[in-house]
Amino acid sequence: MEELSGKVAVITGGASGIGLATAAALAREGCRIVLADIEAVSLAAAVAKIGEIGVEAEGVVVDVADLGSVQRLADASFERFGKVHVVFNNAGVAAAGPIVEMKHEDWRWVIDVDLWGVIHGVEVFTQRMIEQGEGGHIVSTSSFAGMVPNVGLGAYCVAKYGVVALMEVLQRELRGHAIGTSVLCPMRVRTNIDASGRNRGPEYGGPQAQQYPEIDEEQMAGRVIPVEDVARLVVDGIRQNRLYLFPHEETRAFIRKRFDRIDAAFEA
Repeated sequence: MEELSGKVAVITGGASGIGLATAAALAREGCRIVLADIEAVSLAAAVAKIGEIGVEAEGVVVDVADLGSVQRLADASFERFGKVHVVFNNAGVAAAGPIVEMKHEDWRWVIDVDLWGVIHGVEVFTQRMIEQGEGGHIVSTSSFAGMVPNVGLGAYCVAKYGVVALMEVLQRELRGHAIGTSVLCPMRVRTNIDASGRNRGPEYGGPQAQQYPEIDEEQMAGRVIPVEDVARLVVDGIRQNRLYLFPHEETRAFIRKRFDRIDAAFEA
């Protein structure tokens, strides 16, 4: 999808971090922007910031864990702009701890936001993008933890592995519709995901401070990169229709090590 000017991009988790940086990068390419986020105050500020770039921008308060909420996002996007060409399923949360110590509501919260949130975005936008017949691109944020198991991040890994699988299958299924797919797999990025527990709803035990005990320090030792670097990669990935987007070169060695172990199992 080489031409971005005049296109419409919808971005969840768009009020801060990777989402907002990518919205700004796409806006500078001439895209009209729909930002979606669960935090209304931050969302309003983000919409104003994107508007200063000189493009039309809309904000929609959304809980991606709720299918109806994401459906309303799609309806609002098509009602405002008529079409949608880029969808960036980026909203995410994190909870940590050994698997045997994870509470049920921790599992539900992480899976509902990080996996179901992406599924909901794919479910409500893809068919409408096919029907409009103008092609497009769908990006979903996974993680380094969606490629390599991280000790202490079991629930997060389960969700993020699922996102990788979803996008790999979706790529094959959309080949005949001129809709590209990308899965973003960063290591450490300068965002506020570590404070995502502030938005836990009552059904998940309410707001909680994040705890990160016993996380694999070697795997977490990668560079902390700015969100702008990730945003540039996402825009390039959309243009070049690249499936896998790895902002950190350090990821390569860990992924190779994992697949070497898998390959060795055939020799056992």
